[in-house]
Amino acid sequence: MAPPDGSTTICTDELGPVLPRSFPPAPGWSADGHRIKAPLEYSRGLEKTWIYGALRVRDGKELTRCAASRNSKGYIALLNDIEVDNPKGDLFVITDNLTSHLSAETNAWLAEHPRIHQIFIPKRACWLNLQEGWWRLFRRDALAGQSFANPTEIDQARSVATAQLNARAKPWVWGRPPKSPRHRRCLFCYRI
Repeated sequence: MAPPDGSTTICTDELGPVLPRSFPPAPGWSADGHRIKAPLEYSRGLEKTWIYGALRVRDGKELTRCAASRNSKGYIALLNDIEVDNPKGDLFVITDNLTSHLSAETNAWLAEHPRIHQIFIPKRACWLNLQEGWWRLFRRDALAGQSFANPTEIDQARSVATAQLNARAKPWVWGRPPKSPRHRRCLFCYRI
C-alpha cells in the first residue's frame, strides 16, 4: 500500500496456457432447409503458450512476454525484463506462491540481484494481485473471439494488445473508486 520512497511496486502473474486451435468450417444447411447437426470438433495443437505479465502500479505500464512453458526460466526472463525496464531504485515484486517463484534457480538469481524483493500474496487471495485485473482487460482485447493457428499468432496478439493497453494506461489503485454524485441524484429522483 505504501512502498518506500524511490521504489517501484510491480505485480506479476502468468496467464495460460493459451492454446492454438482451429475450428472446422460451419457445416451449412441440408437440402430440406434444416441446419446440419454435427458435433463440434476442433483440434488443439501440442504447442501451449504461457503469457507472463508484470504491471507497474504507479503508471499502469505492462510488460508481457510469451514462453512455451511455465517454469523458473520463463519467470527469471520476466524478472530480467522488469529490471531492464526499471533501472533505478528498489523493486518490490508482488507474486503468488508458485513453485517456479520459490525454486532454487529463482532464489539464486534473486541473490545476485539484491534490489529486487519478492512479496508473496497469501494463498487463495489472488484478488490482491492487481495483475489479475489487467489480465481481464488483456483477455478482452487480445484473446476474446480469436482462433490462433500457432504460437506466433498468439505472440503477435499479445504484443499488439499490450501496446494498445499501454497507450491508455493509468495508475492502478487498490479498491473501488468513489460513487459519482449522479448516483445520489438518481436515487433521490427514484424515491420521489
